[in-house]
Amino acid sequence: MDAFFAAVEQRDRPDLAGKPVIVGADPKGRGVVSTCSYEARRFGVRSAMPIREAFRRCPQGVFLPVRMEQYAADSRRIMEILGRFTPLVEPLSIDEAFLDVSGCERLFGPPEQMAQRIKQTILEETRLPCSVGVAPNKFLAKLATELGKPDGLTVITPERVQEVLSPLPVERVFGVGRRTAAVLESLGIRTVGELGRAPRAALVARLGPAAVSHMQDLAAGRDDRRVEPHRSPKQLGSERTFEHDVSDVGEMRRSLLALSGDVGAGLRRQGFTTIAVRLKVRTEDFATFTRAMRLPRETASDRTLYRAACHLLDASMPELPVRLLGVAACELRTGGEPVQGTLFGPPPEEVRAARVDAAVDSVRRRFGTQALRPAALVSKPKPPKAP
Repeated sequence: MDAFFAAVEQRDRPDLAGKPVIVGADPKGRGVVSTCSYEARRFGVRSAMPIREAFRRCPQGVFLPVRMEQYAADSRRIMEILGRFTPLVEPLSIDEAFLDVSGCERLFGPPEQMAQRIKQTILEETRLPCSVGVAPNKFLAKLATELGKPDGLTVITPERVQEVLSPLPVERVFGVGRRTAAVLESLGIRTVGELGRAPRAALVARLGPAAVSHMQDLAAGRDDRRVEPHRSPKQLGSERTFEHDVSDVGEMRRSLLALSGDVGAGLRRQGFTTIAVRLKVRTEDFATFTRAMRLPRETASDRTLYRAACHLLDASMPELPVRLLGVAACELRTGGEPVQGTLFGPPPEEVRAARVDAAVDSVRRRFGTQALRPAALVSKPKPPKAP
């Protein structure tokens, strides 16, 4: 999808058509941009940019909060549309998916014609634009989509692979970030074509054999990954950027409690458990580090996630004030093993925690996510002002 969150906002509010729309945090706060419209991008605004920087670059922009429930509803509708064309649909994110349309030509025509029908159907049923890439494999299909944005349809045939790839900057190769690009540039390699032709030995000496094999395969247009329609997400996480840098451990722990609750609720809602927890910390100087630990057993319990996050924080307490905290469940699994209670006496803690989580989830589904919250997260009422 093209600038998905912003496109949803422009669809639901026709008065925003043609205006720079920036979805994310309060421009007076310290969050980041989730998505911005193409009109906002002309001012240099980008996803993940600090919201204050976005406001500095585009003060005339319309800044809106994230409406994740609406975006998720549109995402489900889009994925349902894709499923009408092929059962082999692999969601990559909330607004992106791979499709394997091999064998579907008799029903929908050649791939390019099918891609046009997909674009038209999504536009008619959701009133949202999208871009589609058609190519022999995942890497090339994603690249084709990016090259055609916004609202494009780009086809890369086997005969045109090198024609398309060779002049592109090396950063277009999946896995080549700023550091790797800097190493490649020091070797005189700036384009994908130069990467593919570079002597393997020189690259291996700087980057290692596995990374070089991966990069040169992609530079040659080779990618043997299959579309996995039932692939589970690798992780599920939640982050918070504080309004002011935080040094108080109690406030950090309260934030971890809320984040762990968000992650736990997401795991249970999607039918996952996790066996590992990762903590993300960003300090006032924008330095970021992560710490992770494995759990003794699979869980989707808020309490277990919170304890693990606190343990990781205590073990790596930063010296500088904290700007951002994040908690993520890693190594997700479906249908975790049930925890058996004891024949006599109270059930184990895991069972009690699961019952509490289930009861809380039930209440929140009926009365809203704020209906029940841990006491530590309930703000103290402000004393009334003197008359």
